Amino acid sequence: MTDSTEFQSVVELRRYTLHPGRRDELVELFEREFVESQEACGMRLFGLFREPAEPDRFVWLRGFRDMETRRAALESFYYGPVWEEHGPAANETMIDASDVLLLRPSGPGFPAHGGAGDSRVLVTVCHPVGPVKEFSEYFAETVAPALRESGVETFGHFETEPAENTFPRLPVRENETVFVWFSKFADAGELAARRELLDRTGAALEGRLERPWQQLELTPTARSVLR
Repeated sequence: MTDSTEFQSVVELRRYTLHPGRRDELVELFEREFVESQEACGMRLFGLFREPAEPDRFVWLRGFRDMETRRAALESFYYGPVWEEHGPAANETMIDASDVLLLRPSGPGFPAHGGAGDSRVLVTVCHPVGPVKEFSEYFAETVAPALRESGVETFGHFETEPAENTFPRLPVRENETVFVWFSKFADAGELAARRELLDRTGAALEGRLERPWQQLELTPTARSVLR
């Protein structure tokens, strides 16, 4: 897998709810059948994750050059032979696959290479009170530098892509505007050591957010580029 920046113009953050006990089954199927086959259709897979605190959740990220090539890539894959053969088995593991944020860049993107070992990726979803661009600028100028000075490096700054979903067969979350940022940690211990700092940061931002931010603590699967 590659993660060229040209495939970060449109990014899907996808969070699935699975039938109890079936996550590893989906991960194995996904990594075996759905990585190269999707990329061959014109998209890039940046991350595949488990949620340690949510045993029936599967989270993944894929990117596209733009909305029009997203439509073409998704049509090619979901109407193609690999999904026809293996899609039913994947769908059988899922209760819901509609928790999807459609995003565009709002700052630095994903790094070219991830880490290794028992790493943790933290995804933070914010619902700004005002214009998302203003919040993005404030985050980049004030919040990210303060976090960096305290040992938390942020990357992957994204905001809602407001364009119409060009592949309605796969729904996305609509009528909400978000700012999403990523950070990564060597292991669960490092993340735990930074938790108080992150909680203070979240509390300080409460006046700028419609609701408390949502954080997803993720563990990369074996084939995740982002880790």
